[in-house]
Amino acid sequence: MTKLSNLNKVLILIFIVAVATVGYGWYKSKYSTQVLGVKILGIEEVKAKVEKFINENLLPPDMKVTIKSVVPEGNLYKVVLEVKGQEYTSYATNDGKMFFQAGVNIDEETAKAQQAKAEADKPGEKTDVKLSKKDKPDVELFVMSHCPYGTQIEKGILPVIEALGNKINFTLKFCDYAMHGQKELNEQMTQYCIQKEDKGKLISYLKCFLNSSDSGACLKSAKLDEAKINSCVKSADQQYQVTKKFNDKKSWSNDSFPPFDIYKDDNTKYGVQGSPSLVVNGAQAQSGRDSASLLTTICSAFNKIPSECNKKLSATAPAPGFGQGEASGSAPDADCAK
Repeated sequence: MTKLSNLNKVLILIFIVAVATVGYGWYKSKYSTQVLGVKILGIEEVKAKVEKFINENLLPPDMKVTIKSVVPEGNLYKVVLEVKGQEYTSYATNDGKMFFQAGVNIDEETAKAQQAKAEADKPGEKTDVKLSKKDKPDVELFVMSHCPYGTQIEKGILPVIEALGNKINFTLKFCDYAMHGQKELNEQMTQYCIQKEDKGKLISYLKCFLNSSDSGACLKSAKLDEAKINSCVKSADQQYQVTKKFNDKKSWSNDSFPPFDIYKDDNTKYGVQGSPSLVVNGAQAQSGRDSASLLTTICSAFNKIPSECNKKLSATAPAPGFGQGEASGSAPDADCAK
């Protein structure tokens, strides 16, 4: 009986310790603690602080952020937030003093860069193609909306489109997979719908978006009907199952990249391998990403070259990524390719 009583005491003690440990872990995760004199915030405190900071300092009054989750990662908190239906991943230090709007996974980005370089270095992949000619050339540009080299060539081609106007048939299209998360899929559906519903405002929207990457603000500045665009996005999402396939990793290319099937047939037809890919009169064309080079390439596809082709445009490549400026040194010969 004495042995049994002692055993019960041991079991009760173990239970009390376990409950206390779990309870402390829960308390620590939700509320602040002191570590070597430094106040470490808990999950709930970080959530409240980040939400207040973003709403009061980073967003206009008519927009609000929703914090979806806060998860500890080393000395940081990974913060998943949502603004107008789009999710973003940000980070905050565990003392709540520093907030980072974006983080870079070094291993993933290094792997992507190596893949892109390997694709760019393949012999025989990039050869000069003599373009067929038309009275009104068809120009199709395939990009990923958040690929730095896709945004670079877009900034380069906008002055060309404005110079040539209705002398060409221009269509912005997208690769059949994405490398920059759900935000890229959502943005590409938005740009697809702008072309479908109000194509005349695409250039105005892109000028804004390529500078700021703020889709909501750019829809307003381009005076687009947001309700019509959102309705179109919803229909496109259902038709091409963009979000559904994003959530089903079995459908991903190389188990790494979610599909984007709106222009899948055209990607196959033209052999598009990455962003950017320029197609003129049905054939992939090689060109620099500066406006002057793009104008020369496209103008070579006219039966009769119009006077607009004599316009002097910048021969310096724009900077990759969002924002203004020029590329430092020569334009990088790389793309977003799997």
